Amino acid sequence: MRATIAIPVTVHPTPEALGHAVAQRILGGIERAAEENRPYLLGCPAGRSARPVYTALGALAGMTRFDLSRLVLVMMDEYLAEGPDGPALCDPRAHYSCRRFAEQEIRAVLNTKLPAPRRMPETAVWFPDPARPEAYDRRIREAGGVDLFLLASGAGDGHVAFNPPGSPAEGGTSIVELAEQTRRDNMATFPGFADIAEVPRRGVTVGLGTIAGLSRAALLIIHGGHKRQAVRRLLESRDFEPDWPATILHRCRHPEIHLDTAAAREAA
Repeated sequence: MRATIAIPVTVHPTPEALGHAVAQRILGGIERAAEENRPYLLGCPAGRSARPVYTALGALAGMTRFDLSRLVLVMMDEYLAEGPDGPALCDPRAHYSCRRFAEQEIRAVLNTKLPAPRRMPETAVWFPDPARPEAYDRRIREAGGVDLFLLASGAGDGHVAFNPPGSPAEGGTSIVELAEQTRRDNMATFPGFADIAEVPRRGVTVGLGTIAGLSRAALLIIHGGHKRQAVRRLLESRDFEPDWPATILHRCRHPEIHLDTAAAREAA
């Protein structure tokens, strides 16, 4: 595979192997944070891309009875519904809710084999508040920043979190209109959507500036042949390109790209 950018690229044989390698790295970071007597902040996307990481993290933590009590999940976004007082977080029971995903497919998976004192508490899952989105960046900054931001790229438009093409590199957490291609991509992420008309049109999301400016490291995960356009755009880029938000990786500290062989083969 031709890696034409300076960002380190690692290719794993399967999504499961990718997840295992990244999970081991996260556990090492949690241990180092514990030695410094501080929490470990992990920036997390909802959806398919990072699921192998969450599965592996839960399995490894369970095998070693690892202490996850000071792990904090800094979630990236959530869909909005129109409430009587303006935009409000969607119903957390909705099949597409990122809060539901964080609870059922991340925190529960990580905690399932751990004794109670070593489990993540419910309060360790953070989400931005649409009433005060800018407060999310302040909360992250005051906590010392995100140790590692896990990123995923939209297949059709390179969106990161809910940031559509044209988003500024310096943007902070805010309410955004979801691009049509992002909404179409999210129909695959949440197959409970029967039609694009059911996909919410607005969301609250960390900004590209939040990701680049408030993290110590960023790791972008791509697997599957359907992500070939996303991989190629990243490998061909040299700097941030506003029409493909995932290229914000160039502006992040200690960026990395992790692929499986299917995604790498498509990009070769």
